[in-house]
Amino acid sequence: MTSFNANDARVWVVDDDRSVRFVLATALREAGYRVDGFENARDALDALAERGAPDLLFTDVRMPGDDGLVLLDKLKAQAPKLPVIVMSAYTDVASTAGAFRGGAHEFLSKPFDLDEAVELAARTLATRETAAPPQRENAATQDDALVGDAPAMRTLFRAIGRLAQAPLSVLITGETGTGKELVARALHRESPRAQAPFVALNTAAIPAELLESELFGHEAGAFTGAQRRHVGRFEQAHGGTLFLDEIGDMPLPLQTRLLRVLAEGEFFRVGGRELIRVDVRVIAATHQDLEALVDAGRFRADLLHRLDVVRLRLPALRERREDVPRLAERFLLAAATRFDAPAKRFSPAALERLIAYDWPGNVRQLENLCWRLAALAPGDTIAREDLDEALAATPGKDDPQAAGDDDWDRRLSAWARAQLELGRDDIHAQARERFERALFDAALEHTGGRRTEAAARLGLGRNTLTRKLGPGRRRPS
Repeated sequence: MTSFNANDARVWVVDDDRSVRFVLATALREAGYRVDGFENARDALDALAERGAPDLLFTDVRMPGDDGLVLLDKLKAQAPKLPVIVMSAYTDVASTAGAFRGGAHEFLSKPFDLDEAVELAARTLATRETAAPPQRENAATQDDALVGDAPAMRTLFRAIGRLAQAPLSVLITGETGTGKELVARALHRESPRAQAPFVALNTAAIPAELLESELFGHEAGAFTGAQRRHVGRFEQAHGGTLFLDEIGDMPLPLQTRLLRVLAEGEFFRVGGRELIRVDVRVIAATHQDLEALVDAGRFRADLLHRLDVVRLRLPALRERREDVPRLAERFLLAAATRFDAPAKRFSPAALERLIAYDWPGNVRQLENLCWRLAALAPGDTIAREDLDEALAATPGKDDPQAAGDDDWDRRLSAWARAQLELGRDDIHAQARERFERALFDAALEHTGGRRTEAAARLGLGRNTLTRKLGPGRRRPS
């Protein structure tokens, strides 16, 4: 480590915005640093050639000529030990990840507090590393579906940008519909593994008896219906990233197997004797309280510690209402592109209603609503009345259907596909039996075991319910 005396440290500020350049330079000078300001990347590079590198450099991202990320690349080529703090009013995954991938020391979101900027400079100069940060290959960039200007989202984007470069396990938490898979995909896309596979699996959508095979694969003949070798998700994700969604629903026996793979990077296929070794970064996600599941004995504490190296919490949409108009505009534009039609827009009154709504289904619910309105609302402007009508048909905040219907359908579809893959030909009977069993148990539990009342709530006759339950069926405990 190299420490600095404030009076000896040279700090450069590169920003085409004269007011930002002036106030930041003034604050740094008042803190005792020797500060020079530059309007563009070319002037800063010329000064670098004439005077050598400063001790710290602040640069904006969007500037005429070479932008801040291009300047960062050129600075690192000529002065690899120079710490660079990248500033931008556009805090998104592409910007933050590009900055950290290029070797930035930190990312500073505009507008920023001057005291925090000066404190960041002091910390950077006091702990400057003597070795250059590792250079990364440029990952493929795409339009990122993660958008938002709320403080919580800016913090999230910075975390994604930094974590994408580190080979650490990440646990993503948040309510249903907040975009946990989008975060996982962003972490993969901006990482050194970007050219390798990204494989996603919703562990709650696969029946417990099939999940082991889905994760680790199976050999032909491993069990009834296993007519050929099946390569599991871990093998499919070799060299890349495996995203395990709803990890809290994983059965305990499989948690033990998963823990071994995470610890040792090896496993056997179901029914196999060949030891399979893989290099996979695991990102897990859940909407549940895993600590509570550990206390209840339903989740292994050691697996939680292995997965929870870094935790990212996604805010609910109601916690970042200022992002609703931008998200809605984006979804309406996507719908217009798909429908090959002009994009609709919300009236001011409709936007106020959107912002005030609590969005129990979060971003997914907003997206579905926008697509529905893009297809059905008359005219180019979506009025408050159109929105109220659409929301009236949407499950409300206290309705458990709000975030559950899509998930229920997805799980059933995944189960059916898995059964078909295994060659089963009686899946309708199986599905009907499991459906009725779950429905009857729920109704009997709700009515305290009273069959007549349960039948009435289900819309069945008591004799029909009794016949289907059978004489030996007990009340649910």
